[in-house]
Amino acid sequence: MTKRAVVIGAGLGGLAAAVTLQHAGFHTTVLEKHHHPGGKMHEVKVGGASFDFGPNTITMPAVFEEVIRRAGGNPEKYMQFHRLRDHTKNEFHDGTSFVFSSNKEKMKEELLPLDPYAADHYDSYLEEVTKLYHLAEKSFLRRTFRSWKDYLSLPLARALLSSRPHQTMNSFHAKYFKDPRVRAAFNRYATYIGSSPFNAPATFSLIGHLELRDGVYYAEGGNFNIAEGIKQFAEDIGVVFRWGEQVHAVEAENGSIKRAVTEKAVYPADVMILNGDLLTQVPALIKEKHRPSLPDRFFQHLSPSVSAFVLMAELNTTFPLHHHHVFFGPDPGKEFEDIFDRRQYGKSPAVYLCTNSKTDPSRSPNGDNPFILINAPPVSPDTKALEAEDVWRFLEPFGMNLAPFVKAQRTVTPGDIRSTYAAYRGALYGLSSNEKKNTFLRPYNQSKDLPNLFFAGGSTHPGGGSPIVTLSGMNAGKAAAAWYGK
Repeated sequence: MTKRAVVIGAGLGGLAAAVTLQHAGFHTTVLEKHHHPGGKMHEVKVGGASFDFGPNTITMPAVFEEVIRRAGGNPEKYMQFHRLRDHTKNEFHDGTSFVFSSNKEKMKEELLPLDPYAADHYDSYLEEVTKLYHLAEKSFLRRTFRSWKDYLSLPLARALLSSRPHQTMNSFHAKYFKDPRVRAAFNRYATYIGSSPFNAPATFSLIGHLELRDGVYYAEGGNFNIAEGIKQFAEDIGVVFRWGEQVHAVEAENGSIKRAVTEKAVYPADVMILNGDLLTQVPALIKEKHRPSLPDRFFQHLSPSVSAFVLMAELNTTFPLHHHHVFFGPDPGKEFEDIFDRRQYGKSPAVYLCTNSKTDPSRSPNGDNPFILINAPPVSPDTKALEAEDVWRFLEPFGMNLAPFVKAQRTVTPGDIRSTYAAYRGALYGLSSNEKKNTFLRPYNQSKDLPNLFFAGGSTHPGGGSPIVTLSGMNAGKAAAAWYGK
């Protein structure tokens, strides 16, 4: 009998799950409402410039390659990566700056003028964040969680306690970085998981290992080619994609998922992976009577991660920008209070620019192509809107008077992210990690009520970020195949 798997959503998690299931012998169909793979990771064209929407800072390229390699393919046929050694310039309101580099000695040179203590203790910092990463990779990132019993493993409990869950990221960084400017740059890692460094656990300081030891990368031709490459490989091994088909219902009978229903067809399933935002799609697609462990009230008082206001601009000239560039206002810590406590944009927010034409001029032949992102509160009626003019105003004190040189531009608001990607209140990473339970007790990877339904993506384990959601897809695909084979 043919084993049938249905994957809802062709984001990175869905793509990884589809490849994993197809390789395990399932006839796998991916249903995607958009006409491109990758979810938020896709190409956007504005004027004559090309942008990577979604993840711009790429780490852990081996994870994307692993999806293909584990299924018997050669990842180099489908994607190639370039390492950016000196990858991010951090620039401050007082005119000082330093560059993040994966070269240890270069990094010490950068830190020395601003924070001699940091330069002296940088080796110890790297040693500690590397320890945190290997602990998470071994004990957490490659596990699926199906019930509370999965947390009772003694090795896992030891690993969680060793990962500094009760220390905040800011207090961890304060041990190594005394200058507030330097600490602000490292604290920005909390935004990679949609959270505040003053609340998020120090566990996530492991991002420092990824960026500063393992490295930051750019996918040849554009980061969107990561998703395109996995999609192409999936098709080559027989995965079927149905583009432009939005799932309207997931039907269950006798405690088991039976089929997904779109406006065009019905797709029977022996196992199913939901790669959409679990926080919006479970209540939207599955009748409440079939999911007593996730009733509608569960979704009503959750703490979402940050959202984003994005401005993509084609310029007719160039500026002294790095591939990755962050401009910090005079009080970086205040921005997190504004977002999470007041539900407003920061008054002087950190402004992130990704200008990938600095590495790949073909992306914008006529000038720079800054992808500009400002952290935003989740969608709320209390939030005052941001406009493109505000972004230009934030950049002017740094000598970045970009507005007169704009040939074409496009903005994306938190409301746009909510409607386009069915993201809970426009959140980029599902739940925030400001509360410890959201860090280590995210919704499980397997439904407690419908055991042939599995979850992948940033709203379930192990969390957000492009390589991490890719791992979640592989994890869920392997778990679904193992469950079916019982």
